[in-house]
Amino acid sequence: DRAKIPDTTKPSTKPTTAAKQMTNSIGMKLVLIPAGSFTMGSPTSEEVRYDREVPQHKVTITKPFYMGVYEVTQREYEAVMGNNPSRFDSSNRGGADHPVENVSWNDANDFCSRLSEKAVERQEGRSYRLPTEAEWEYACRAGTKTPFHFGSSASSTQANFDGTNPYGGAAKGPYLKHTTTVGSYSPNAFGLFDMHGNVLEWCSDWYDAKY
Repeated sequence: DRAKIPDTTKPSTKPTTAAKQMTNSIGMKLVLIPAGSFTMGSPTSEEVRYDREVPQHKVTITKPFYMGVYEVTQREYEAVMGNNPSRFDSSNRGGADHPVENVSWNDANDFCSRLSEKAVERQEGRSYRLPTEAEWEYACRAGTKTPFHFGSSASSTQANFDGTNPYGGAAKGPYLKHTTTVGSYSPNAFGLFDMHGNVLEWCSDWYDAKY
């Protein structure tokens, strides 16, 4: 349970050209995701898919936004919330630079709100929220049309998941059974890490089985 955190920067008198990357007051790195269009959902021919992923449809992201380069870490979460609910903490194969988990949707939203309320963040005109499902998928795909941003197959050498069940003909790999330090695998074309595997990620949308 975990959330990517985009930053919706308010207009200001500061430089008109947004920086491609930034680091906020708690050391969280964010990258600017450009506006653009993509095809959301998956084709019916794709393996191991859900029926709710159709129909495929074009979505346009009209404004650029900042998104966390990594999952929110245990260090970052504790700096804002004052506690660390993670199962895989420093006493159990995890640590401060592993993603925070065991976080509810309400917890993730509360984290965004409290981070936005910090004096430095308010002074810089930054506010934080969870990404919409469309923003998340657009950011994850990073211009690709394959099941994964790194191609049509997935091995646990590319992302942290059960390597005994690879996808798309990939070779079997390790099954760690715990989270890994953020940034342990290669990023996508937008510079985002762990968009596949490691932890589940929260979005801001309501769930609707008929959508």
